[in-house]
Amino acid sequence: MCGIVGAIAQHDVTPILVEGLRRLEYRGYDSTGLALAQPGGELTLWRTVGKVARLADKIAANPREGALGIAHSRWATHGGVTEANAHPHVSENRIALIHNGIIENHLEIRAALANKGYAFASETDTEVVAHLIHDFIKQGHDLTAAVQLAVKRLTGAYAIVVFDAKQPDRIVVARIASPLVIGFGPHGNYVASDVQALLPVTRQFIFLEEGDVAEVRCDVVRVFDAQGHAVARKPHESTLSADAVERGEFAHYMQKEIHEQPQAIADTLEGRIANARVLPNIFGVDAEQLLERVRHVQIVACGTSYHGGLVARYWCESLAGIPCSVEIASEYRYRDVVVPQNSLFVTISQSGETADTLAALSQAKKLGYLGTLAICNVPESSLVRESDLVLMTRAGPEIGVASTKANTTQLAALALLVLELARLNGLPAERLRALVAELEHLPRAVAEALRVEPRVIEVARRLVSKQHALFLGRGTHWPVALEGALKLKEISYIHAEGYPAGELKHGPLALVDDDMPIIAVVPNDQLLEKMKSNLAEVRARGGELFVFADANAGLDEAGLCAPHGRGAVIRLDAGGNFIAPAVLTVPLQLLAYHAAVLRGTDVDQPRNLAKSVTVE
Repeated sequence: MCGIVGAIAQHDVTPILVEGLRRLEYRGYDSTGLALAQPGGELTLWRTVGKVARLADKIAANPREGALGIAHSRWATHGGVTEANAHPHVSENRIALIHNGIIENHLEIRAALANKGYAFASETDTEVVAHLIHDFIKQGHDLTAAVQLAVKRLTGAYAIVVFDAKQPDRIVVARIASPLVIGFGPHGNYVASDVQALLPVTRQFIFLEEGDVAEVRCDVVRVFDAQGHAVARKPHESTLSADAVERGEFAHYMQKEIHEQPQAIADTLEGRIANARVLPNIFGVDAEQLLERVRHVQIVACGTSYHGGLVARYWCESLAGIPCSVEIASEYRYRDVVVPQNSLFVTISQSGETADTLAALSQAKKLGYLGTLAICNVPESSLVRESDLVLMTRAGPEIGVASTKANTTQLAALALLVLELARLNGLPAERLRALVAELEHLPRAVAEALRVEPRVIEVARRLVSKQHALFLGRGTHWPVALEGALKLKEISYIHAEGYPAGELKHGPLALVDDDMPIIAVVPNDQLLEKMKSNLAEVRARGGELFVFADANAGLDEAGLCAPHGRGAVIRLDAGGNFIAPAVLTVPLQLLAYHAAVLRGTDVDQPRNLAKSVTVE
């Protein structure tokens, strides 16, 4: 994900800008840049392809100081990974601008500006905005007014930060569907796409709202709403640690990362949805042209990522009408593969260094796939570098070996992919709008799901002495059952297996007795009545049921827990059938975590396991 940092202060801001970029490295980027306003109305610009360290070296080789500056880390969408396409973009050596998001109507504006004599040095949509603002300044407007006029011309999702070297008393920012925060310090003020970038210099922030334009000076900040009216935004004091990998108030990294999921999912979605649709080219340059040709999807992954792929298979076939195959990477790489025509090869990996997945990608490149797409959390990983298209998850650092926020952000990313494929394959606009709205609700739904933690702890206490457990689900929630079983076994060391509930009578029902807990996932979907029948099968054989159900599923709690109040039904709002797999995953994560804590295992570093599996 692109990163934004800006500062105006009573001292040199270069170190603040560079450190801010470093603190946003986890979000994903391929190039960086920094611009400073200089005395006499000039500006200095450094840009480079690669890591922040490379930019810092470039600045150190030609140092300058400035009290006003902006910096950016870019993930390519419009235009390839080149220094010319890196931000900041400059117009007439006075306007410097950085931007997150996508300007959908940039070609139309580019043509109009070219007719006015503007020359373009990059392939980006961002440079268009810099020239547009300069054009309004030429017409006699100050920077603030020029930005307000310019954003009225823009369609898409954006966070814009800009300064005019000839008006070095301010930075002006604007946002639509892409976050921006303003931080207040004793000797200056700051802007960023994420508070994490600014925690070393301030903990006092305001969060800009949709359509806001703000004028940030060294000693004062003025905010204007979408109608141009001056407004006040409520200040907030951040409670985040300045170190993103500290556990803070949590006993374990896993617990912290479970509770970070609402924000991680929101970060994964931000700037990628606008006007009730997935924005074009969020998967990379010219992605739309490739995706519209896709007639089959092959997903390859391992472990938790494989379970996410299984959920996406149901989505892909029911919503996009495209056949989808999902395979464990270690199996895919060792069989003779027949590739259907116009197939997209999708890999999923938290680390991007999973050996089996990388080997499968290498094999796929020789087999005639239409293209390759990686869904990954680490921008500099091998998987990202070697794939044609990329969609970065924005989970941030995940320290716990048992994947939690990486899993749900992968589901969010897969949902974005499926919705784009569905749009390109004729899903009715009304249906698409409803699904996008449901996906936008996912961070709030997950936040609500975390509220069941006290009841989950009660269930965990009843599992501590068990040696085995069965997890059941149907449809999109069979992979959720698989994931719940994986979490329980890998950190609590309780043997657990996940099954499609309809498979019970084909063997697993023989295991059901007084000592075998059954954990069931029950959404309120078209398979609800079938699932109720499967639960009845378990109860008839004396099994103890622990059911995680959508609040609207209408289960008979007394009947399921009889006799003697055995078992439990935990109800929560799943938020809708589309996002329910991600929401109902959360209490199963909590169950595994608390069972492991009660059993005294090493939660964050379970025996025999590693975070990134880089060997076969």
